[in-house]
Amino acid sequence: MTELVATTPGLFPLPDWAKSDLSDLKGHQKGDLISGDESEAIVSTYENARSEVVDDQLDAGLDRAVEGQLRWDDMIAHPLTVHDNVETGGIVRYYDNNNFYRDPRVVDDLTPSGDVAAELEQASELLDDAAPLQAVLPGPYSLADLATDEHYGDAETFLSAIAEFLGGEVEAFPEHETLFLLEPSLVESAPDDDLAAAVPEAIDAVAGATDADVVVHTYFGALDEKTYAHLLDADVSAVGLDVVAGDREQTVYNASEYGVTDDVALGLSDGQNTLVESPETLRERVEWFEEQLPATDFETVYLSTNTEPFYLPVNKHQEKLAALAAAADLDAEVTAE
Repeated sequence: MTELVATTPGLFPLPDWAKSDLSDLKGHQKGDLISGDESEAIVSTYENARSEVVDDQLDAGLDRAVEGQLRWDDMIAHPLTVHDNVETGGIVRYYDNNNFYRDPRVVDDLTPSGDVAAELEQASELLDDAAPLQAVLPGPYSLADLATDEHYGDAETFLSAIAEFLGGEVEAFPEHETLFLLEPSLVESAPDDDLAAAVPEAIDAVAGATDADVVVHTYFGALDEKTYAHLLDADVSAVGLDVVAGDREQTVYNASEYGVTDDVALGLSDGQNTLVESPETLRERVEWFEEQLPATDFETVYLSTNTEPFYLPVNKHQEKLAALAAAADLDAEVTAE
């Protein structure tokens, strides 16, 4: 029987009180964004906010809990923008939306920093076995796509270096049940023919650094055929597919034509829309996807928002967490009755 696991891709909206406090503590200029050497007051604010968002996930009943990535001012570019061998350039649009990040310009060798591991250690302590920890990182292709290479010299070498860097970060992580690698650039800026075959190798370099189940989560629409086919060459537990945005028929075609991983992550709840889908609607979306692939019996289906939810008001985000958890538990509720 398929196991339904309610989770998220991380990058939560800041609690309103924390947003207000940090606005006063950090300032409003590009140079005031997170750099890895925050003051004690800023660190303390993020710690309190982290505790709150962990509690939100436990209250909602999610099957996996993330750290929340509240410090990630630069969204999934964060692991580079806080690195000593990266200089931040101008402000760049974050994909096709109204958010912006600092261009991470890699100017020297990328070595593990431990920044994300330190966040996860604190989240692990807060969870204290109340729920399994899920780690979150940018996928190597998306992180390379969002960055500027001023050191390695060519795209494939840069991608390999990014993957090695991320793998080093993962090796320092505390125990975690799953690892979500966020790969929106595979949809928004698909690799060209010369780079496409190197993508699964880069993903493997990161996934091979953990014994956890690894999910490569794609979103902002459907993958093109070539990118999808190459992605299946990666040795991961699951590929994440956006069944809210973009061309769902293309997503189904890819899965029917090229196959799927044994597990799958489905972006069921719209991470950019304040409409809160009911648990029944979310389950209908799961069933719709499974019906398109009648010969496929998934071992695990991860139920998630399609995108990072930091775009949402906190109250709507919390309601979506609860709906995802309830959707995964609908069968259990029927059985209990």
